Amino acid sequence: MPGGCYAPAMNTIRIIEGATDADIATWLAERLGQALAAAPSGMVAITLPGGNTPFPILAELAKHDLPFTRLTVWPGDDRIVPEDHPASNTGRLRAALEPLGARIVPLAEGATPPHFALTWLGMGDDGHIASLFPNTDPRADDPVPIRRLIPDPLPPEAPFARLSLTIPALLATDELVFVMRGADKRVLFEAAMQGRNDLPIARALAAARAPGTCFC
Repeated sequence: MPGGCYAPAMNTIRIIEGATDADIATWLAERLGQALAAAPSGMVAITLPGGNTPFPILAELAKHDLPFTRLTVWPGDDRIVPEDHPASNTGRLRAALEPLGARIVPLAEGATPPHFALTWLGMGDDGHIASLFPNTDPRADDPVPIRRLIPDPLPPEAPFARLSLTIPALLATDELVFVMRGADKRVLFEAAMQGRNDLPIARALAAARAPGTCFC
């Protein structure tokens, strides 16, 4: 990636420490309830991450009384594998949310993502978000909303090419939420907030204008 640092994000990021999966699910239920109330006759679109962190939280979210049939869920990224493959984010989201009535939309090159009511992102140890790894040089002005990408190096736990929403598609949202675990990630995230690195997370935060919350 090119050298230098991006300017700090202009939006406000609220840091919440020590939240349990149930706490995060309650927060999400409140936010989704507000979004659904503001769109009483229509669907609400959100984008969710893959990996292991979201699914215990989604299991807690399922306990809340929400009209899940009015939710359209886009993966923020996915591995290019069949949906029945254990590494498929789309498949795992289907298993978690389709029984509740939510509509899951697989990523496809050339598709046009909607404006999201909420974008939920994780972050890797290298500062990647979705499948926007440092080697892919993600841009805040990317004209394409979905890209096919190959991380380098390939993560050994998921050595697959990816489809990912780009920074502009992820940031077309009313609210951002980050969920990450571990002190090292907290340090990296705070450095990105302050514009002290040029990693994908820093580029996204610099371009974000929606309010954000980080469960760190």
